[in-house]
Amino acid sequence: MADFDVIVVGAGVAGCTAAYKLASEGLEVLLVERASEPGSKNLSGGIFYGRVLPDLIPGFYDEAPIERRITRNVIAFTREGDAFNIDYSNRSYAGEGGEPANGFSVLRAKLDMWLAEKAEEAGASLVPGICVEDFVTEGGVVKGIVAVGEEMTADCVIVADGINSKLTEKLGQRSGFGFHDMGVGVKYLYSLPEEVINDRFRCVSGEGVAYGIMGDVSEGIPGGGFLYTNQDTVSVGLVVHVDHLAESGKRPYDVLDHMVSNPEIAKLLEGAELVEYGAHMVAEGGAANLPASICGDGWMIVGDAAGFAANNGFTVRGMDFAAMSGLLAAEAAIEAKARGDWSKAALASYQQKVDASFIKKDMDTYSDAPSFMKDERVYDELVGMICSIFEGVYKQDGTPKRNMLSILLDAVKGSGLKFVQLGKLGLKAVRNL
Repeated sequence: MADFDVIVVGAGVAGCTAAYKLASEGLEVLLVERASEPGSKNLSGGIFYGRVLPDLIPGFYDEAPIERRITRNVIAFTREGDAFNIDYSNRSYAGEGGEPANGFSVLRAKLDMWLAEKAEEAGASLVPGICVEDFVTEGGVVKGIVAVGEEMTADCVIVADGINSKLTEKLGQRSGFGFHDMGVGVKYLYSLPEEVINDRFRCVSGEGVAYGIMGDVSEGIPGGGFLYTNQDTVSVGLVVHVDHLAESGKRPYDVLDHMVSNPEIAKLLEGAELVEYGAHMVAEGGAANLPASICGDGWMIVGDAAGFAANNGFTVRGMDFAAMSGLLAAEAAIEAKARGDWSKAALASYQQKVDASFIKKDMDTYSDAPSFMKDERVYDELVGMICSIFEGVYKQDGTPKRNMLSILLDAVKGSGLKFVQLGKLGLKAVRNL
């Protein structure tokens, strides 16, 4: 007789969602977390898109530690001396009239702790400060975990231990990420009074803005910056590809310091106090990062551990994938419990659910985005051309104005891109993004 029906390893978004759903359905669940408390190892936060958690947890918007509902999205193209922004706002994104918000900013230390507490309230047993060393196995079937030299048994183990998942490697489903598959994310968290944020970012309390930033902010290294508003803090950071960063000889914080010194960014942070900083690895390989299998005899892999993430240059998706994969794994476990069958064949319904969900479909849609996002011409020649076009449109220097076609042609020539190259790059962007 196993100690638990399911052991969930990792109390992040994916693990907590799985534990909450399982416990709500009456299964005996152990949720273990290596940190001293859930969320303490997670760097500030991000934008949580979608409606998985609002649909799953009653009263989510009334109780959850949401910072701001994101109603504006800005894409900024920068080069030394100028910038061009695409600014899009949508009132419906606030989720008025009881509708779910399109996306909201969160601080993971708060969100993960809250989610873990909800899982406990549902009946899960939470044990923090536990580092899982290995699996308990019998004849190749996972029967539990080994932690601090002790064995804890279960009919199924859900692996939710994050991007550097050693347990996924122990299952033989991945040999580790290569530099070309990974990005490094660095982030600063600045404190600003709520009313200053509202005024400076043209927001009302409870609503906010998210920026995606491309161009010289990454100093020629493929990658991009981001900025988003929380209730009384602003998160600023960038993600750059590890292989190109290593080739550049630069340190990630040097690149981030360069970004926040950009006048367009600096004016948004004027008077702000730096209260937190950190770095973490990010899966950048898209569908190519998925493990050989996400389920087997007595185990399933969810969230970052499975490589579920997508970056199309406009939005970075991860937390909604984590929540959905945790929910789908829980549903598969509930079905397995009802049948009394925890074999790979029984748990294959998890793979089927993932394949039918937005996780697999969206990752397939953007499967070629990583190759486009690593093209250095995007961050140099293409961004420079965009800025040159609008410099020509608005510049008044006493010389006769040219029409738009002439300005466009000069900008293309000045970018160093040939028309055929530009056409191919544009077509690649449309197809991949």
